[in-house]
Amino acid sequence: MKYVIVIPDGCADEPQESLGGKTPLQAANIPAMDAIVSAGITGAANHVPPHLPAGSAVANMSLLGYDPNEFFTGRAPLEAAAQGIALGPNDWAVRCNLVTIQDQVMKSFTAGHLSTEEADQLLESLRQSIESDALEFVTGVSYRNLLLFRGTEGEPHPFSDDTRSTPPHDLTDDSVLDDFPRGPGSKLLADLMNQSMQLFADHPVNDLRRADGNLPATNIWLWGLGRTPQLPSFKSQYGLEGKMITAVDLLRGIASIIGWDCIEVEGATGYTDTNFAGKGQAAINALDQTDIVVVHVEATDEASHEGDVDAKIKALQDIDQHIVGPVHESLKSQGDYRIMVTPDHPTPVRTKTHSHGIVPFAICGTGIDRDSAVTYDDISAADSKLQMPVGHEVMKLFLGD
Repeated sequence: MKYVIVIPDGCADEPQESLGGKTPLQAANIPAMDAIVSAGITGAANHVPPHLPAGSAVANMSLLGYDPNEFFTGRAPLEAAAQGIALGPNDWAVRCNLVTIQDQVMKSFTAGHLSTEEADQLLESLRQSIESDALEFVTGVSYRNLLLFRGTEGEPHPFSDDTRSTPPHDLTDDSVLDDFPRGPGSKLLADLMNQSMQLFADHPVNDLRRADGNLPATNIWLWGLGRTPQLPSFKSQYGLEGKMITAVDLLRGIASIIGWDCIEVEGATGYTDTNFAGKGQAAINALDQTDIVVVHVEATDEASHEGDVDAKIKALQDIDQHIVGPVHESLKSQGDYRIMVTPDHPTPVRTKTHSHGIVPFAICGTGIDRDSAVTYDDISAADSKLQMPVGHEVMKLFLGD
C-alpha cells in the first residue's frame, strides 16, 4: 500500500463576503480535491487542543499522528532539529523572527520578506554585541531564525514551561505592547529584543532597504521557545517509512525527529511563488522509495497572513492542478493506495492569523467506502457525520489501523 498526504497549510477558512458567502475552498476551482471526496470520504478534525497554541507546530504534530498533549514542547526546537542542531538536556531553542514594528504596531512579521543574507548581517551585529557564551543566534531562511540558550549541567536555566510568548504573525496590524514575553526568563528575551532595536536602527542593511522602498527589520521578536520533544519514530508508531516534501523548517524538523528524510525541491520557497509542479513531481518520484509521502505547501497560509483571499484561492488551485491531480493519477497505477488532503489548522483571511477549530479532510483509495459528499470544502466537512475532535486519531483512520 502506498500513502500520500497533501497539506495545504492553513487553507481552512470562514465564509467571505467578497466571495458571496463562500469560503476560499468553496470558491476555488479544485476538481482533483473534489474527486477525492467523490471517490471516498470527507470529515472534520481538530488538530489543536484549546489549551495549546493555535499554530503549525501543534497542528502538524497532531496531523502526523502524535498527540500534542503528550509530545509538544515548543516550536523552536523542531526548527532546530531541521538544521541538524542537537539540543542537550539543559538547552533551549527560541524562534527569532526579524520583524517590522512601527509605532508599537506589528507592521510585518517577516520584515518585508528580507533576504537570508540581510538577516545574517543583522544577526551578526547581535552576535558581536552579546557577551554571554550561553547565547547563540543561528541564521535560518529569510525572517525565520533561531536563538539557542546553551545551559550548563547543574546550573538552573532561566526558562520554564510557564514562559509565555506570542507568535508575531498573531499580531499583524495590532499593538505589541501587551505581548512581550512573560514569565521565567522573559526579562532576558525582552532585553535582547530591545537591544536589537537599538542595533538595527541605523544598520546598513536597513538603510539600503529604506532606500529601495522596502520595510526595515526594526528588531527581533523572540517566541516559541522549548526543548527537543521525545517523539518516537513513525516506523515504531505505525510500521511505515516516510518522506517529507516541504520548504519550511518546522516540517523538516518534525520529519527529522520521527525518522523521515526530507526531499528538497528546487524553487520551493515556503511562499505563494513556490514551485508547485516541482513538489508534485517530487512526490511522484518518491512513491517507489518509501511507504508514505507527505507534501506540505505553505502558500495558502502565507496568503491568509497577508489577508489576500485571491492569492489564497490561486494557491489552492495551483495545489490542486500541480500536486493533488498528478499525484492521485500516479497513485492509481501503483496498486493499492490511499491519498488524503487536509490542512493543519484554520488561518482565516479576516484575522490574518492561525486559529483553533476544525479543518476539512478528504480520503480515498483502497478499502475506503465512499460517502455522499461530492465537494472538498469547510462546509461539506462540517456537515459530515465523520467528526474527529481528537485530531491525531485521523492518522489511524487514514492508515486503516
